[in-house]
Amino acid sequence: MKVCLYENTITVADYNNLRKSVGWTVLAEKQAQVGIDSSACLVVANVDNITVGMARLITDGGYIAFIADVMVLPKYQKNGIGKALMNMIMAHIQSNLEIGDCVYVGLMASKGREDFYKHFGFDELPNDYLGAGMSKWITL
Repeated sequence: MKVCLYENTITVADYNNLRKSVGWTVLAEKQAQVGIDSSACLVVANVDNITVGMARLITDGGYIAFIADVMVLPKYQKNGIGKALMNMIMAHIQSNLEIGDCVYVGLMASKGREDFYKHFGFDELPNDYLGAGMSKWITL
């Protein structure tokens, strides 16, 4: 694989292309742009000026953070890009903590991708102290 460069911007077209490539819903342009712009941290992987992956962090600025949109184009998967994206997001979280701080970091793993996140210390739910994660899509 050629050199992968990491930056902090993405176009809506590239964002939706990644979403489509991994089988997720393509979002309306305005809605996607607001989500991108509201990210506390955005990491984007590029190879030969092609956006091949991304991850973003959403937070309340206090003690809750959520990792979202960890995606890598299928033909670029298994090359360490997803791992690099997650390492950068986790480093960003760590760099914003002070001694004595704690932050709850949540995410929703795609079906079958749970083991990938376990390598970063995430626990699969349900477990002995937390119930199953839950979600709901609301569409008009």
